[in-house]
Formats: sequence, C-alpha cells, structure tokens
Amino acid sequence: MDMNKIQTLVSTKWLHQCILRPQGSYNMRILDTSWYLPTANRDPKAEYAKKHIPGALYFDIDECCDKTSPYSHMLPKTADFERYVRGLGIDNQTHVIVYDGSDSCGFFSAQRIWWTFRVFGHSLVSLLDGGFKKWCSEGLPTTDQKDQVPITNFKADFQSQMVKHFEDIERNLNNKTFQLVDARGPGRFKGLEPEPRQGIKPGHIPNAVNIPFSKLVNLEQQTFKNKEELIEIFNQANIDLSKPLVATCGSGVTACCIALAAHLCDKEVPVYDGSWTEWYLRSTPEQREDCPDK
Repeated sequence: MDMNKIQTLVSTKWLHQCILRPQGSYNMRILDTSWYLPTANRDPKAEYAKKHIPGALYFDIDECCDKTSPYSHMLPKTADFERYVRGLGIDNQTHVIVYDGSDSCGFFSAQRIWWTFRVFGHSLVSLLDGGFKKWCSEGLPTTDQKDQVPITNFKADFQSQMVKHFEDIERNLNNKTFQLVDARGPGRFKGLEPEPRQGIKPGHIPNAVNIPFSKLVNLEQQTFKNKEELIEIFNQANIDLSKPLVATCGSGVTACCIALAAHLCDKEVPVYDGSWTEWYLRSTPEQREDCPDK
C-alpha cells in the first residue's frame, strides 16, 4: 500500500493478505482496541488474551489516558501517548490498523483510537471495516499468542483543533458557531433511558442533534455505510456539512463515530472529549435538556 494513500477503512480480506506477507515486509501494527460500557459485562482484556487477530496487540483505552482527569479515558498528555505507543512498537511510519470486538455494529471503540492517533498527528491509521465479528464470521485466523515487539521511537504532533472542551460547548450555547451532534441512542439523548454511569442522568446539551452511531453502519454486513449514504444521514438530521460541526456522546467514545463518518464525507470534525458525562457534572440544570432532575 502507498503510505500516502492510506484508506480510512480497510477490509478483512486486505488485512488477511497483509498478515500472510513475509514478516517485516510491511510496517504495520494491528491493535485490538476493544472497550465496552459497564452495562455490557464484558472483559475486553480477557477476551483479547483468549482470541485476537494474529499479530494484534491490545490498546487499553483506560490505560492510555489522562489519569489526572475526573472523567474516564480522556485524551492522554502528549508525552504519555508517545510513551504508550512506543511500547506497542509503533513509529511515525507505522500503518496502524484498529479494530474492536463489538457484536452489535462491527465497531464501538476502535474509532476512538483512530481519532486519538489522528489527534496526535499520526494519519497513518485505518479502521478494520466490520471489526472482529466480521473477521471471525469469515473464518479468518485467530490466536491467543501475544507478539513481543521492540520499543520504537514515536514523536507526536498534537492537533488541538480536533478537540473541544467544556468552555467551547458552553460558549456555543449563545454564540451558535458550530452544530453539535450527539452519537448516543435516542433514549439516552431524550432522557428516557438511563445512562450507564452512576450519578449521571440522561438528557442532552441544548441545541444538540441526535444521530445514533448505529445508524452509520450496515448492520447486516457490520460495515460502515458509504459516502453517499452518510451524507444523506447528515442531511436528514438537518446537519449542514459545509458548516462547523462538533461531535459528542456519553464519554467521548462513540462521538468519534460521527467524526469518522464526517471524515468519510471529506469533513474534519472535532470531538468534545468530556461529552455528556462532563457536561452533566459541570453544567447548571438550565444548561441541560430532557433531564429528569430539571
């Protein structure tokens, strides 16, 4: 593959062919980035240890994060990210392939790591279309063996424009300088279904528009919808892709699905890292809609 023409989505067939190449012939690192909501009752580390794509290493979203933040899995400091990915044998010329083991949409957390690498200036990153579920459904090889990799040199280049913070969202309530899209399911967005985290009630940020991340996928094939279909989804939600747009969700994970979908439509979209969890804990009741405690 031409490193200047990295595809955002790669197929299971393409990745399998890469694995069959002679070792060392292509600078690639596969990452199992599985992470699930507390309500899923799944242990991604244990699942990885039992079965994963050959050559894949585990990327821990709760380990490579800002541990000084009161919110879960927020973006790590630049030096911490550099240190973590060096330990995964990734350098600035490595093509990183991310996937997760979601059994509902073909992806759930992998797009968060796709976005994270790009935040730190590494654009040589792709997402496995269909994820581990599609890989296994096609009878492709898996292993319980973990490869040992050398520590490499990786230099990050933090892209601050790709991240939004509480103050940005708060100012936007009055300024309305950007559109805000929430990737959670409609029940949580409308305040009708509980949030998966204790102490957080459902609802949404005023003026936000709901595009559930599951809408972005062909559920039967477990693959991402094409550009034309994604543009139509944004249009149906009255989102103008020619104007500024910011993605949010519950804790900054599925918001990256919106960023990925927009990227496939040739638009770069920043993510509100703290998302609804931070907003609920820091905002006033008047700054929330459809919350039961208003």
